[in-house]
Amino acid sequence: MKVTQTHDMHTGSSFSDFLDEQGIRNEVEASAIKRVLAWQFQQAMEQQKKTKQAMARDLKTSRSQVARLLDPANTAISLDTISRAADVLGKQLVFELRDLPTPRGPKGKRSISTRHKPDVSAKALRSTAA
Repeated sequence: MKVTQTHDMHTGSSFSDFLDEQGIRNEVEASAIKRVLAWQFQQAMEQQKKTKQAMARDLKTSRSQVARLLDPANTAISLDTISRAADVLGKQLVFELRDLPTPRGPKGKRSISTRHKPDVSAKALRSTAA
């Protein structure tokens, strides 16, 4: 019996590499960040027993704007709105600008093993979820 060996071009690749190859990494990361923020705002509002109407009043905006803020799929929320909402809930919003990974070397391999990851799950989330 002859065994045929197949070669998977993505073996050893990371999900981030796949997103880079597809050209959708920034879009996917932005969506993930917004989903986390929406969840954190919802959690903070529940802990403080704050309704959407009360949140809108404190933000001096409409209830529909608060609904957009809490909609995990809506990424078209301004940084000003996100920052003001965090302030109303007594939270600190943390952003960080990082260098991209080094350019790819021969055969598409990274010349250094560093990976770009958004600061969504570590210190930044703890400070906003606390």
